[in-house]
Amino acid sequence: MSLLPKIHSPADLKRLGTAELQTLAGEIRGFLVTTVSRNGGHLGPNLGVVELTMAIHRVFDSPTDAIIFDTGHQSYVHKVLTGRREGFAKLKATGGYSGYPCRAESEHDLVENSHASTALSYADGMASAFELTGARRHVVAVVGDGALTGGMCWEALNNIAARKDRNLVIVVNDNGRSYLPTIGGLADHLATLRLRPSYEKMLDAGKRALAQTPVVGRAVYSGLHALKAGVKDALAPQPLFADLGLKYVGPVDGHDLVAMESALRRARDFGGTVVVHAVTRKGCGYPPAENDEIEQMHGPGAFDPATGAPVGPPKGGWTTVFAEEMVALGAERHDLVGITAAMLHPVGLAPFAEAYPDRCFDVGIAEQHALTSAAGMAMAGLHPVVALYATFLNRAFDQLLLDVALHRQPVTVVLDRAGVTGNDGPSHNGMWDLSLLGVIPGIRVAAPRDAVSLREQLREAVAVADGPTVLRYPKGSVIPEIPSIRREHGVDVLREPAGDPGPGRAEVLLVCVGAFAELGLAAADRLADQGIGVTVVDPRWVLPVSDGLVELAGRHRLVVTVEDGGRHGGIGSAVAAALRAAEVDVPLRDVALPQRFFEHGSRADVLASAGLTAQDVARRVTEWAAALPAEFARASTDAVPNADSVRDAVPDAAEDAGPLGRRPRD
Repeated sequence: MSLLPKIHSPADLKRLGTAELQTLAGEIRGFLVTTVSRNGGHLGPNLGVVELTMAIHRVFDSPTDAIIFDTGHQSYVHKVLTGRREGFAKLKATGGYSGYPCRAESEHDLVENSHASTALSYADGMASAFELTGARRHVVAVVGDGALTGGMCWEALNNIAARKDRNLVIVVNDNGRSYLPTIGGLADHLATLRLRPSYEKMLDAGKRALAQTPVVGRAVYSGLHALKAGVKDALAPQPLFADLGLKYVGPVDGHDLVAMESALRRARDFGGTVVVHAVTRKGCGYPPAENDEIEQMHGPGAFDPATGAPVGPPKGGWTTVFAEEMVALGAERHDLVGITAAMLHPVGLAPFAEAYPDRCFDVGIAEQHALTSAAGMAMAGLHPVVALYATFLNRAFDQLLLDVALHRQPVTVVLDRAGVTGNDGPSHNGMWDLSLLGVIPGIRVAAPRDAVSLREQLREAVAVADGPTVLRYPKGSVIPEIPSIRREHGVDVLREPAGDPGPGRAEVLLVCVGAFAELGLAAADRLADQGIGVTVVDPRWVLPVSDGLVELAGRHRLVVTVEDGGRHGGIGSAVAAALRAAEVDVPLRDVALPQRFFEHGSRADVLASAGLTAQDVARRVTEWAAALPAEFARASTDAVPNADSVRDAVPDAAEDAGPLGRRPRD
């Protein structure tokens, strides 16, 4: 009979014998493959931590003992063992479980750390709090899958090492295959010996005794200590942890449940901070993942569980278009270099790295370093292209502002998965970039609407030599080409209303950011059926707001911006500010994401919940147009009402778009 359905909490796990545990580990792997194959998810990392997670939950008492996974995509097994197996049927889907730790799901999830390299800082803080309050609780931080390449980990370790007497266990999940597991009785004996309090007391007593021995005492002690360290290093290579003075156990075979439990129990009982180095294999137990040399099926979409092959035809995405154009540009410009932060394949720089291996740099999970290193390269005559997920730009804002922009360095930042990403949840929605970028002096931001404009605007971006440029595009399949009617002062006009507006202004100017051009055209069709004339434009370079867009706005009765970024500080705010500065008196409304964290779900579901569909936009524009003052309908371009009358007639203008501007100077 299957064991997995009987596991509802870690307490159930602790009642099993060794043979049953091995059976359960196999069932968990089969469950992960089956469930992730339906909708996709992080498979490889979780196949690699099955025994490790089981051992943690057998040794420690969650949630009394705080267990933190970093990165959080390693937490699937933890979720299964804490009573959430049935929710995996809708993993990462609307109404289902998150693909990361989620406080709303379970008391066992303390930190929603889907961004890497944060766990040790959380753990340092929790351990300090438990110590100060007298709580007899352990903190366990599982750090791996690249997280230790992030600078925050080493900042935290520096502070953890200063207070080593707290109940903190750091489990290094080393799936990078840098070390081979140390096996055998001698290695296990040495690990046991190092963590025995009597061993520490013996060393201290021996040090004091030898130090008091005339002439030779200190030299003999130093020699013995060096010999001990040399033997340990030969048997079990130790990284920086030992140099920081932290107790270190390992390497331990992370797939040997007995060995993992033994190491964790000794670490728990030591009474101080201990690093347990577990060596695991990403994708362990599932041949298609183990044989995937590049990613070990790190985060596949839907696939055939029997073969591991993707289900459905491959789709050409925005990332693919960027990848192709980067290779082409690399052949033309030998000063072009690529930089990424542990995302070489996901952001599309792998083909560039293959074509020009000396000109592509993967800095690990270190976005801050990536931007400042890019600034240094630019100062020395190169043009770096830094490719990131949009959500990870948040981590490097200071560097972009002060290390790149302040120095006016020609660095191009390419933001993949900008706007709503959907099923990876609130931490991965790239909805903050435009709000952040808008405060950077001199920044130039492009938002391509299709593959053709992506190629064109990438070339324009890398041609800029006097400051930073940014290119942003969404997740998913690239939309079909949307040709423009004409380009007016740098702005692409995509649709104009039929007929002559007569002596008054045209009705509505719909300003669509990037791929939302498709949505804007669909909304314009609906509005035309209502008898509302709409001009749809793509500003192309959304920051700074161009004079051409301001001029177009002045020829319309109503301006509506549509974007998939946050409303606060977004393009709508930037356009409103530009209209005020130019004293162009026209009401403006913005359709954007509310400033809140969105639950995980499909991109379409999240956009619909935020009112960002063609139907929603058309309905709101109809309402806004109907609410315009009567004098606006009769006004000519030379007779614009003053701002106060417009504000009084449309009381929600301030909420939707900020203060209105004034009429142009004569």
